[in-house]
Amino acid sequence: MATQTESDKGIGLPLAFGLIAALGAVGMLIGAPDIEAAWGFAAAIVFGALAVVALHVQG
Repeated sequence: MATQTESDKGIGLPLAFGLIAALGAVGMLIGAPDIEAAWGFAAAIVFGALAVVALHVQG
């Protein structure tokens, strides 16, 4: 049976949240003069924070 090592941490959920945060940042850049930029910024901030929380909870 395999044992879990320090380098074998699960990073799937933080990586997924980070990807969504990056997509929100791209949406912020694309919708710059309109309200879509605010929604992109909100998504980037929320999912970036969730990525950090998920990384700490799993660690």
